Amino acid sequence: MAKMKKAVTMADIAGKLDVSIVTVSKALSGQKGVSEEVRKKIVALAAEMGYQAPRRTDGGAKRQSFRIGVLIPAAAQGDSFYWKMYQAVADRAMEKDCFTSYEGLSREMTEKRVLPRLISDRAADGLIVIGRPGQDYGEFLRENAGIPLAFLDFYENVSGVDCFISDGFYGTYRLTNYLLERGHQDIAYVGTLFATESITDRYLGYLKALMEHGITPASDRVIPDRSLEDGVSENYQKYRLPEKLPTAFVCNCDYTAGILIRDLKQMGLKVPEDISVVGFDNFPETPYDEVGVTTYAVDIPRMAAGAVSSLIHQMKGENRKKGIHIVEGWLVEKGSVKDLRGKEA
Repeated sequence: MAKMKKAVTMADIAGKLDVSIVTVSKALSGQKGVSEEVRKKIVALAAEMGYQAPRRTDGGAKRQSFRIGVLIPAAAQGDSFYWKMYQAVADRAMEKDCFTSYEGLSREMTEKRVLPRLISDRAADGLIVIGRPGQDYGEFLRENAGIPLAFLDFYENVSGVDCFISDGFYGTYRLTNYLLERGHQDIAYVGTLFATESITDRYLGYLKALMEHGITPASDRVIPDRSLEDGVSENYQKYRLPEKLPTAFVCNCDYTAGILIRDLKQMGLKVPEDISVVGFDNFPETPYDEVGVTTYAVDIPRMAAGAVSSLIHQMKGENRKKGIHIVEGWLVEKGSVKDLRGKEA
């Protein structure tokens, strides 16, 4: 049986002429922003290579199919929060007649400034990066990728990239107020400041809630949960808790909340009978969580839909303003908080 010939993509044409996919898209769709000389070259090569114009839906509107690459931390593959995000991206992309493939991003790649094979092999028309890669790698990608980009669940100090993040500041502000409303005054935060933007933003939401209640947390009320150098939480086998424990902990994510609950249990303490814990993400596979951690749910489908939509607009050559998009979530009450009202904290 004869092998089916692979369909020619805009990325193939772009690679031959050393231009961007956006330029090819504009040239083939008759949009402005491409010189007549370049347009003629692109159209001629497309015809020579047998490029097929995008098909139409039943309604007659153009519906283009693109290849979306997804870059996730190498350690996040499997049952993890970022893997759930990738699945949401893949589902949304499929709804839009696009295909996804992923690549794990290692620490070595970020340190040595190595482009993902999704880019070097021209295997993607656009790229979604999930989770802050570190080492200013986002800026490196923006300058060298040559294809449209979108960042998911993080942002960096770079221009011209759409970033889709959860409302970490307001979410943790609400969680901390939830504890304060239930009589807690001595509340600690678990998360390594400056390891990621989201951890720091969530700390600032926690701090704002306390300050509004006239509370200034002691220095030992901020407990690191991961390495500042590589951001890997698994390197912290046991958290260094203060000698005098607070009545409640605000954790920067549910995974951290689960590890904290394990440590407290090993100390002979029960949640919520002896101490209260809240998390962030509403991640169902939280380790060591037997009671259910009260948390702030991240709207993963909406964040994924935003990133996919941004890429599609870019890959079509549409010129739109880019920036940081904050997606609001919601508080989820479970069983990890004790109500201290009317009791001594």
